[in-house]
Amino acid sequence: MLVARTGLLPPGRGARRAATLPHRAPPAQPLRRTVRGMTVLRSVSLSVLAAVAEIGGAWLVWQGVREHRGLLWVGAGVAALGAYGFVATLQPDAPFGRVLAAYGGVFVAGSLVWAMVADGFRPDRFDLAGALVCLVGVGLIMDAPRST
Repeated sequence: MLVARTGLLPPGRGARRAATLPHRAPPAQPLRRTVRGMTVLRSVSLSVLAAVAEIGGAWLVWQGVREHRGLLWVGAGVAALGAYGFVATLQPDAPFGRVLAAYGGVFVAGSLVWAMVADGFRPDRFDLAGALVCLVGVGLIMDAPRST
C-alpha cells in the first residue's frame, strides 16, 4: 500500500496517485440537513421516552390505587413520573413552555396507544382524528420557522 501511495508502481498496475485525486470539501447543505435530522430524531425520541415515563407512571399509580394492586405499584408510578420530569430537560433548543406544549400532543396520541396495548381499548374515529390533530399541532409548534 505504501508503494502505491508513493507512486513507485507503474501507472498501468492499478496504483492511484494521491496527486491525481483532487480533494473536494463536501457541500455544507447536506451537513445542515443531517444535523437538523439528528435534532428532530432526538426530539422525537425524547418525546416518546417522556410519554412512556408519564403515561406509564400515571397508569401504575392508577393500577395501585384504583385496582388495589398496592403501594409497590404506586411507588413505581411515582418514580416513573419523576423520571418524566427530567426527560423534558434534555430537549434541545426550545423553551420550557414550547417543549411542554408540543409534548402535550405526543401525550394525547401516546395515551391512546398505551390504552390499546395495556387495556385493550379500541379508539373510535374521533379519538384517532383528535390524536392526528394533536400531532399536527406538535409539528407546528416545534418546526415552525421562527426568527429566534
